[in-house]
Formats: sequence, structure tokens, C-alpha cells
Amino acid sequence: MTPFMAEMIGTMLLILLGDGVVANVLLNDTKGHNSGWIVITTAWGLAVFVGVVVAGPYSGAHLNPAVTIGLAIAGKFPWASVLSYIVAQMLGAFIGAILVWLMYYDHFQRNNKPDAILAVFCTGPAIRNYVSNIASEIIGAFVLVFTVFYIAGAQITPTNTPIGLGSVGALPVAFLVWVIGLSLGGTTGYAINPARDLGPRIIHFIFPIKNKGTSDWAYAWIPVLGPIAGAAIAAVLYLQLK
Repeated sequence: MTPFMAEMIGTMLLILLGDGVVANVLLNDTKGHNSGWIVITTAWGLAVFVGVVVAGPYSGAHLNPAVTIGLAIAGKFPWASVLSYIVAQMLGAFIGAILVWLMYYDHFQRNNKPDAILAVFCTGPAIRNYVSNIASEIIGAFVLVFTVFYIAGAQITPTNTPIGLGSVGALPVAFLVWVIGLSLGGTTGYAINPARDLGPRIIHFIFPIKNKGTSDWAYAWIPVLGPIAGAAIAAVLYLQLK
């Protein structure tokens, strides 16, 4: 599998399982209806685990343009490959969102709450204040990317042999996303990933979904620029602390 395919498939799985749990919790007449935030954040963490397990051996499993850009700023990823990774991540997000739409098609048809439908595909603020909203996304993405640098750099001393845990090695990132959701996700829904938000938002916009309402494009820049800014700050701080 090529790195491009790995990023696309890994991101597809991330969105399928991540947006899928939101659909299960928010849409009418599902088995998981109203099961709550703990279910959503737990499944998003496990969705990251699945994506990393599949893509990790082939691409490093960025699955997130903010992670890709942050790694490039820190000199840990070639800038020449950044665009292809982001394109793959966006395509994977499109496919994952389409699969969620297909999976929950009957439940979308029974839902008459536009806000719930939009929340399946993308994030939105609990309180709309663009200054604090973008600060939330910057902080969440900063924690994600800054911690990823240290997860990726784990070594056994004094031989400097990289720690290899197989699929279990994906668990730290899964726990990281889980705790970000539990601790910092209550303000904006913690996109912390431009592809995770923008890709499914575009699918929401173009697909025929009953009672879907608007795609809230006035807010859409925040979960794109906020995570990128947070990743850049994390990379600069990491370089200063090396």
C-alpha cells in the first residue's frame, strides 16, 4: 500500500467510525440514541486507533492535515509530500462521510433536527464566540501535535532503539484523542483536524439529506485554521525545547 492510499484509507476509517458514533448517538431511532458524550469521545479515540493501525506502517498515519503540517514545520516530514498527504486525507474524509450517510440513511430520513444532522458531519460551537472558539481549536490541536512529537520520539535508552509495539503502539494516540475530547471538547466539539471537519461538511452541503438545514459555512474556517495554528505553535515550541 502506498502512503497516499494509506492516508486515504486510514482517514476514511477514522471518519466512518467517528462520524458514525455521532450519528448513532444523535439521530432518531438508533440503538445508541442519547447515549451521550462519553460514548462519542470514546468511539472517536478508538476510531483513531483503527486508522493508525491500518495506515501507520505505510504512511505514519497522520490522518490530519494539522499533524502533517506540524511535522513538516518541525523538520520531521518532507514539505514535498505535504500536499499529497492532505489530498489523501481529504479524499478519505469524503469517502468516510459518504459511508456514514449510507449507513444511517433511514435514520437521516426520520430526523427533523437540522442541528443534529449537521453535527454528524462536522463540529460546531456550544457557545458561538469566534475568538474563544478558535482559541479552543488552537489549544486542542496544540495538545495533540505537541504530544505526538513525544509519542513518535519514544526510545529505549541507551541504545536509542525505537520502541516497537506493533498495533498496540497506536494506543497512545487513541488515548490522547480520547482525553482531548473528554477535557477540551465541550466548547467546539474538538475538530482538531481540518480534514475531519471540512471533508464531511462538504458532503453535508452537496448530498440530498432530508431536513438538513445549512452547512454553517460562517463557522467552517475555525476548525480548519485553528488546528493548523495549534500545530504550528506546537512545532515551534518543540523545536525550541529540543
